[in-house]
Amino acid sequence: MSAITRTRILLLIGASMATVQFVIASAATWIYVMAFDREFAVSEAPSAPVALVLGSKVSGGEPGSYVRGRLDSALKLYRDGRVQQILNSGNGDRAAGDEPQVMRNYLERRGVPAGAIIDDPEGFDTAESCRRARDVYDVEAVLIVTQDFHLGRAIGLCRDIGIDAQGVYAECECASWTVARNHIRETVLAGPRALLTSLTN
Repeated sequence: MSAITRTRILLLIGASMATVQFVIASAATWIYVMAFDREFAVSEAPSAPVALVLGSKVSGGEPGSYVRGRLDSALKLYRDGRVQQILNSGNGDRAAGDEPQVMRNYLERRGVPAGAIIDDPEGFDTAESCRRARDVYDVEAVLIVTQDFHLGRAIGLCRDIGIDAQGVYAECECASWTVARNHIRETVLAGPRALLTSLTN
């Protein structure tokens, strides 16, 4: 390999790395701006008509640790009178465990009336959950309930399509390695994808 070829390869690698860093930084900036002053602890959350609980893994008819933390936080919001309804958005496919039904069952067992719970079985990702909240369920203002690594992006995606979105940090008794993995995923993959979604809306 000639010196010129090696130089070109190194320049290409350097340019690619710089591009990736720029995209990640741009996504992080977009999320920060969209979510600024809109994230709260449950005890400090403002009132909203609806809490949007974003689904995740369920198993054996029970919510996984991430979903359970989100549901417990939404339950506190409801009991405190900060929200009147809870919109559970997730994958309603039976093969995936029917996330919204499992979420509904969990809340009903803890005293939330059936009429205060809304099921969205086609919230296959965060952007789709926001879009369907607006277009299918006529949501104009919402408190999004999810973990900290996910919250800013979710607020940004909902605000980007006109929903007055604020968010609540969900509890989570989660394995530390899964939390670290999710932070990395948000930074490297999900954040840039959210920015792309915003740019193409």
